[in-house]
Amino acid sequence: MKLHGFIHTTKVFRFVGAARLSILLLFVCLVLCITLASPQSVNIEPRIRSVAHANGGGDNTPNIRVDSNLVLIPVTVVDRHDQMIAGLEKERFKLYEDKVEQVITHFALDDAPVSVGLVFDASGSMDRKMRKSREAVGQFLKTSNPEDEFFLVQFNDTVELLCGLTQQSEDIQNRLMWIRPKGRTALLDAIYFSLQQMKKAHNARKAIIIVSDGGDNYSRYSIGEIKNAVREADVQLYAIGIFEPPDTRARTFEELSGPILLGAVAEQSGGRLFEIDDVNELPDVALKIGQAIRNQYILGYTPANLRRDGKYRAVKVTLMLPKGFPKARASWRRGYYAPVD
Repeated sequence: MKLHGFIHTTKVFRFVGAARLSILLLFVCLVLCITLASPQSVNIEPRIRSVAHANGGGDNTPNIRVDSNLVLIPVTVVDRHDQMIAGLEKERFKLYEDKVEQVITHFALDDAPVSVGLVFDASGSMDRKMRKSREAVGQFLKTSNPEDEFFLVQFNDTVELLCGLTQQSEDIQNRLMWIRPKGRTALLDAIYFSLQQMKKAHNARKAIIIVSDGGDNYSRYSIGEIKNAVREADVQLYAIGIFEPPDTRARTFEELSGPILLGAVAEQSGGRLFEIDDVNELPDVALKIGQAIRNQYILGYTPANLRRDGKYRAVKVTLMLPKGFPKARASWRRGYYAPVD
């Protein structure tokens, strides 16, 4: 009887123990479910997509955001020997928009990375000038910074991209060696094409350098269309015009009008035309252009006229130099289009 009671008691304890174990396991499962289901316990952070990738750029091409009300005007100042003048204070500059003086709030001497399009005349008349022209491009490339990028365009009857954007200046040098002059001169088409290529550039500062020996005789685009395209683009144009002396009988009408054409386009953009009649001057001129591009004063201001009407605003810069200071000349972008809502 006692044995039977003991066995019965043991079964009861086993049952109770099993029940307690089941309850304990159920409690643990319940805690785990609650813990896993709780959003506060999840600590997985999404990988942040870079601004450059979000906008189609690479790892080294961060977008630079600029306040839409801030206008930045690059200004180059040289003496009568085309040597750069550095060290000027903000007070030496006056800036006007549509003839109204503006308050300069941003001032710096800038040497930021540049995107440069090299536009090379490969028409038949360049035959005797090719070697020195290649040397000029090489001299310019020596002034480059590691973060600069370049592309190369050649033109004659047609326009061709010989080398897309690259940071390897050797690529440009190598492609130059393959250029063989022939045909006519589609200069304006080459400028328009290069402005479109520049839309792919990664650097905020952009410049196009044209090496040519005359005017245009084969383009579809007109000078008016090119001037409008230059106005709309935030790109400075520099031109090296290799012109025959004015009294040379062999000069065609297009060659006679070349300086006017290149000068007008370059001045509109804030760049400049360098006229030479001796190809031996080419490397020195290319070096001066490199210095001009890389040593610019940046004048920034918030326009007094904040209307977002898309109209063109003319910009003028004057120098206020002290008495006895060497004669100086300033070049700047001549205007911009206001944004539109």
